[in-house]
Amino acid sequence: MSSTATSRRRGRGAQYDGPRATFRQLLPFLFEHKRTLIVVAVLSVFGAATSLAQPLLVGQLIEAVQSDQGLGFLVWVLVGLVIVSSIISGYQHYLLQRTGTAVVYSSRRKLISRILHLPISEFDARRTGDLVSRVGTDTTLLYAVLTQGLADAVGSAILFLGALIAMLVIDPVLLLLIVVVIGASVVVVTALSGRIRTASTAQQEKVGELASGVERAVGSIRTVRASGATERETETVSALASEAYGIGVRIAKISSLVVPIAGVALQVSLLVVLGVGGLRVAAGTITIASLITFILFLFMLVMPLATTFGAITSVNQALGALGRIQEVLNLPIETQHDDEIAASFPRDAADPLAPAIEFRDVRFRYPENVVAARLAAAKEAQTLLADAHLEPTDDSSAPAERDVLRGVSFAVPRGARVALVGPSGAGKSTILSLVERFYDPTGGSIRLYGHDSRTYPRDELRAQFGYVEQDAPTLAGTLGDNLRLASPDASDAACEQVLRAVNLGDVLERDPLGLEAPVGEDGVMLSGGERQRLAIARALLTDAPILLLDESTSSLDGVNEQRMREAIDAVSTDRTLIVIAHRLSTVVDSDLIVVLQDGAVVGQGTHAELIESTPLYRDLARHQLLA
Repeated sequence: MSSTATSRRRGRGAQYDGPRATFRQLLPFLFEHKRTLIVVAVLSVFGAATSLAQPLLVGQLIEAVQSDQGLGFLVWVLVGLVIVSSIISGYQHYLLQRTGTAVVYSSRRKLISRILHLPISEFDARRTGDLVSRVGTDTTLLYAVLTQGLADAVGSAILFLGALIAMLVIDPVLLLLIVVVIGASVVVVTALSGRIRTASTAQQEKVGELASGVERAVGSIRTVRASGATERETETVSALASEAYGIGVRIAKISSLVVPIAGVALQVSLLVVLGVGGLRVAAGTITIASLITFILFLFMLVMPLATTFGAITSVNQALGALGRIQEVLNLPIETQHDDEIAASFPRDAADPLAPAIEFRDVRFRYPENVVAARLAAAKEAQTLLADAHLEPTDDSSAPAERDVLRGVSFAVPRGARVALVGPSGAGKSTILSLVERFYDPTGGSIRLYGHDSRTYPRDELRAQFGYVEQDAPTLAGTLGDNLRLASPDASDAACEQVLRAVNLGDVLERDPLGLEAPVGEDGVMLSGGERQRLAIARALLTDAPILLLDESTSSLDGVNEQRMREAIDAVSTDRTLIVIAHRLSTVVDSDLIVVLQDGAVVGQGTHAELIESTPLYRDLARHQLLA
């Protein structure tokens, strides 16, 4: 396997270097169900008591046979203990299965809530498939802690302790020999358990990478097919699956050493008891009934070791997955520091004459984790080109460790239409991200109606905007589902009105289901232009006072672009618009055009003014802004 392929697969943060989880961190997940676990513990005590009583009764039965006494009462008591023990075991199993499912459910709810509230920078720095893997695969391993591990170990520990005490009473010498054998097996298992946890963490990380690889390939399947890259992508994803398989085999090998240790301990212990115990019976030190009782307790002492050692494997695998879960749960949510920030920037008195939006010497640099992730992604793209025997591109366009915006200042008057133009990478989309507070500026300030935007709660701030991002996604579901994403209470009439306003009336009419018509995964049943117009309709439905349109007409043909501009003109009468322009026709009627280059404003004014004053704008206009 080539080193380049390995580096490609590692991609954006593939190697998990987060803190390993400890058993203490697992306890909060269990304590949520402490009442049920207390019941399970009580049942374990009763179950262990009924099991421990059985060898004693067997010993009494043997003595009764030797002395020609009646067996009826003792036999029925023994049968009753067996039945009670079985009932307790079955009910305990049900409670553990239910509780294990509840632990997985609660951990998934916590993870989903945390993930959906993470800052945008975390999504820019992480792969979606890896986050999905933590919700699915990693949480599932917590189930094994209760159903296959921890609770079984508790019951086994009670049996172990009870058997130990009973054997001590019967024959301390024989017990001493057994303790030596069992002690050696415990030392070996303890040494192996750490290796299981490390390997399990690595395996879960590889499963996360595998999910990311599948998500990437499936999400861009048309591009992959059109590029003739199906086999290369198959090999790349299969290599990740192979690595996950390899680590799984390593875990299986280690685990295969753990479980047989209990069997070996039992066999050696049984041989010792039979040999030494037989001599002690011959010498009259103990009776045959006591020896048989001791042997039965030996099984209760040694056989739970297999369960306990298996529990060690399950718990260590769960702790490996829990480390990845805790890594996400420990991340700050987007609004975590909003109250502190708002207190540092108290909202000023209302100023009715203030611009709708104002940038004051705004500087911005992406966080280090985002820069590192994007640089890794750019390097991965270069490696893919090299593997395909294509000429690598100049990676100078990869995100640099520098300011993306450098002292940007401009004002958007209320009710005005402002266009942002400039070459690719000039910082246009970044400006809209800062307006929405997906990120906060690293210098300067952004003001909304005269107030620093950081003084607004994010929900209140974002309610002011209808935002259509570049390549706005269409959600799987129906037309109505997509429209009502930001306006869940909108009526059918209002939805139909905005669809017709953006020239999507024919989409309504071509399917008898109307608003209930499915759009397919990622809107595959709509054309590119229809998906873009659907996103604009969704923004219009919110009736927000400010519209942010990021190249919203880029996917439209000439006819639909004209109709779209007419629709935007109609709805912008009482609204403020900020438009990232893709075509000259979108720009010329703007009240203000802001020209950006390399993260700085190089010109502001109307179309006519900029043609005279700004060479870059003049050059862009000459090429219809398509350059």
